[in-house]
Amino acid sequence: MPHLIAVLPGDGIGPEVAAEARRVLEATGLDLAFEEAPVGGAAYDAAGHPLPPETLALAHRADAILFGAVGDARYDKLERALRPEQAILGLRKELGLFANLRPAKLFAGLEDASALRPEVAAAIDLVIVRELTGDVYFGLKSRGTTAEGLREGRDLMRYDEAEVARVARVGFETARTRQSRLCSVDKANVLETSQLWRDVVIEVAADYPDVALTHMYVDNAAMQLVRDPGQFDVIVTGNLFGDILSDQASMCAGSIGMLPSAALGATGKGLYEPIHGSAPDIAGQGKANPCAAILSAAMLLLHSLGEVAAADRIEAAVAAAIAGGARTGDLGGSLSTREMADRILAGL
Repeated sequence: MPHLIAVLPGDGIGPEVAAEARRVLEATGLDLAFEEAPVGGAAYDAAGHPLPPETLALAHRADAILFGAVGDARYDKLERALRPEQAILGLRKELGLFANLRPAKLFAGLEDASALRPEVAAAIDLVIVRELTGDVYFGLKSRGTTAEGLREGRDLMRYDEAEVARVARVGFETARTRQSRLCSVDKANVLETSQLWRDVVIEVAADYPDVALTHMYVDNAAMQLVRDPGQFDVIVTGNLFGDILSDQASMCAGSIGMLPSAALGATGKGLYEPIHGSAPDIAGQGKANPCAAILSAAMLLLHSLGEVAAADRIEAAVAAAIAGGARTGDLGGSLSTREMADRILAGL
């Protein structure tokens, strides 16, 4: 039986980049089947909900999910439960996708595209392991009024020890496949949630004596990412801090259009998406960089299907296209989304 890939294009530039990632997957020659379904704002328009039952059922049936992007300001006045972003949060929760792997690597030739000095940027080769189903994103939320009559908002930041331990293990296991160095990022000097995080990570470390563990406060980590990113191998951190640090890392690596991600659970099923968002201002114009989506497809092959050689071929084809001067607008070039993908396919 072919592996079933659920393709959820979503909104904005999501359909454009997902289409190119699918083309690359088809070009690998592997036995894959694809089934598409609406998600995000597109799903709300079609079915009145950002994650319709049919889309969720497909996600459950599929061996892996190729995701585009969701979000558009047109939906900002909807109640929170119906906004496009709830689709990705819902998929993570329903599928138990608790660990987000976000590699940040500077491809040779993009040194001048980085916000950092070329010699500093050239050293970037790290993975951020971000917890996905806890923290303030999923904690209790409320709006109220103070005793003085002022409006206030409340978001509960929380983790339990099991949630921390399981993502910590993903961090340690990821480090074992690289340079065996893990930096745990928290704010333990201020937050009780972070103190628990640090305590549990230290406990889990006893099972990984071969991995060097260090700790860093999130404000210092943000500074170190721009001062000396080459010092990091694998970073493991919570949902909120990971969201911020991974976007920062993307600009260090040249463009947010270059960074893929994998959301993984305990079963091997994963959701793979570029981290760049829906960018509705350039949707339909052929300006989007498809590299992050294509590299996400490579991660899909690696983590969910175990196709290591095919994943390596895709990453090598992206590297060859970049080294050969292929550039979309975000990288200072003029290639369209399709033309950039064509260059990558030629290398594949």
